[in-house]
Amino acid sequence: MSGHQALGGRILTKPFMVLMVIWLIGSFFGVQRFFMDGMGAVSNLNGGYAWGIWVVYDVVVGTAFACGGYALAIAVYVFNKGRYHPLVRSAVLASLLGYAMGGFGAFFDMGRFWQFYEIFLPKNWNFNAVMLEVGLCVAIYIIVLFLEFAPAVLERLGMRNAQNTLNKVLFFLIALGVLLPTMHQSSLGSLLITMGHKIHPLWQTMHFQPLLALVTALIMGFSIVVFEASTSAVSFGRQPESSLLSGLSKAVIGLLSFFLLVRVVILLLQGKLGLIFAGDLGSLLFLFEMALFIIPLVILLSPARRSRGSQLLIAAVSMLFAGAMYRFNAFLITYDPGPGYSYFPSTPEIMITLSIIALELMIYLVLVKTLPVLHSEA
Repeated sequence: MSGHQALGGRILTKPFMVLMVIWLIGSFFGVQRFFMDGMGAVSNLNGGYAWGIWVVYDVVVGTAFACGGYALAIAVYVFNKGRYHPLVRSAVLASLLGYAMGGFGAFFDMGRFWQFYEIFLPKNWNFNAVMLEVGLCVAIYIIVLFLEFAPAVLERLGMRNAQNTLNKVLFFLIALGVLLPTMHQSSLGSLLITMGHKIHPLWQTMHFQPLLALVTALIMGFSIVVFEASTSAVSFGRQPESSLLSGLSKAVIGLLSFFLLVRVVILLLQGKLGLIFAGDLGSLLFLFEMALFIIPLVILLSPARRSRGSQLLIAAVSMLFAGAMYRFNAFLITYDPGPGYSYFPSTPEIMITLSIIALELMIYLVLVKTLPVLHSEA
């Protein structure tokens, strides 16, 4: 036995039905976008804002939310912290769903969506394009995550031989599972470099965005593991995993400290510290973002607070919002394409985004109740 179990229980609960309603509303607008009126009728994208909430949330932010499997793979398989292995399978599932929904969201944003396959044809590749690396890495990583999660499906089906065969090559998949997110998460930071003066000076830290993007992905990855474990304990009536989560949160202290130090030192060396107190929208967002990073650091530095599940959950939520704010601020909110352009997501854009999140949560609920995903408490 793997030490994992299916939760069982009813699928069609009230929360599940609410999620289904949200998904159906978003699906209505999705039908409009693909088969009726096109992208212009359901989005506020324009010449200055070639991408909006679909790409920024689903790809830039959503994939960072889905870095739990990546963060745990580094902890368990790179740093040999085997005690956290019981958390890996649920983290891989969350990563698989997050990345799959991120790719689905990017599909919504493609003008000529019927030509999506072009990215897989080497003759069309532009090796100077950051988006090529991001697109290929994300696509391959989704396949890797599916194979990493496959043992849970094979175990449920009783296909022990196939499971044993897959286990023999898992070391290769795990290596890819560490390499690919490292590549494309850092490349998301490289996108900010390519956008030059359109990015607010407080986020245009030349040549350091790949490092900062990678660090925030790891912070959000560890945070989502803590958040998922904490909420599943409450939602499904399971025993809290405070000791495991407390130990895991120690790794975040170094990441948070490193991020804050690098961010401030870079601004100091570039002579931009004065912009923090300019009193404009950018400075206010920067201060709020930094506060969201500092709050969990204060919590986690205290062993007493770190041992309490409620404090860990507050820290995790704060870090998730902090990482999301960092990416939203840089890629969308403070983005300035020039005079004459403005953007705010339309109602269909918001509903399609919410429907993708709702679909992800519904699939997660179905799978944890029917497949051995969460580790056994026995």
